[in-house]
Amino acid sequence: MPYVADAQRYASMRYNRTGKSGLKLPALSLGLWHNFGGVDRYETSRAMVLAAFDMGITHFDLANNYGPPAGSAEETFGQIYRQDLKPYRDEFIVSSKAGYYMWPGPYGEWGSRKYLISSCDQSLKRMGVDYFDIFYHHRPDPETPLEETMQALDTIVRSGRALYVGLSNYRPAEAKKAFAILKQLGTPCLIHQPSYNMFDRWIEETGLLDLLGDEGVGCIPFSPLAQGMLTDRYLQGIPEGSRAAKPHGFLKADRVTPERLAIVGKLKELANERGQNTAQLALSWVLRDARITTALIGASSVEQITECVGALAAAPLTAVEIARIETILKGK
Repeated sequence: MPYVADAQRYASMRYNRTGKSGLKLPALSLGLWHNFGGVDRYETSRAMVLAAFDMGITHFDLANNYGPPAGSAEETFGQIYRQDLKPYRDEFIVSSKAGYYMWPGPYGEWGSRKYLISSCDQSLKRMGVDYFDIFYHHRPDPETPLEETMQALDTIVRSGRALYVGLSNYRPAEAKKAFAILKQLGTPCLIHQPSYNMFDRWIEETGLLDLLGDEGVGCIPFSPLAQGMLTDRYLQGIPEGSRAAKPHGFLKADRVTPERLAIVGKLKELANERGQNTAQLALSWVLRDARITTALIGASSVEQITECVGALAAAPLTAVEIARIETILKGK
């Protein structure tokens, strides 16, 4: 049967303005970092993307190297786009990135003009879209002049390849310089994508979040659930098939420590008092700050996406609850 989007898809999703721009993003966005590659079952990937759209998630985040193998997540999304989402192109945001290794030789990674524009063209072809809504530089390049990288992003917008540009994994000093260059070029930075969760608070500690607020740049944290640590999944051990059980996964088994599990157990108690589970509490915590535009979730099933969207139905965290979370995170 041809896909028809749910007529009520915008009824309950919350949309937040991205920094000082005119663009609004859903409070939760779907990242295709894991579980959408060539090694994954296409019908499962398709079901997740379409279910997310039906729930009002209008932002799908990719990168050139997502898979595995690299490039295959973009190919998967491209197939879903051609099969189902093409009639709705003006109703969703799709982003991609370049910065990590993609092909051999001196032009296949980092931040040169040659690499960024070539990679953007390859990504557009893999996905079959005419333009990206947002195109990111995925990581700072220690050797290429920042001006060259930012000029390449400006060219990508001015040539019609993308509507907005973003940065990912930039530290505050680098980000501030990049923002200034982009503003001077006339293509201001829309959004920054850093890691951020209860166990990883570097954007607070380094002043990046303050900088984004001051500059009017949006923030879309990835790994808001700490690669699954901030869920109930590991409280009874490491389940088969989980990220921590995979030898090459980003969540290493040695990070699932008794100390962290004790913290998660106490967070679960608070979550249950609020009528949430631990994952939903973790998302409520990330979204507590008005400078956070949207939290970037990953998923391996439709049920996980539904669970995450359920976090938005809960009341905002109170000052008392936030203080209690701080106490729990300190191991008390």
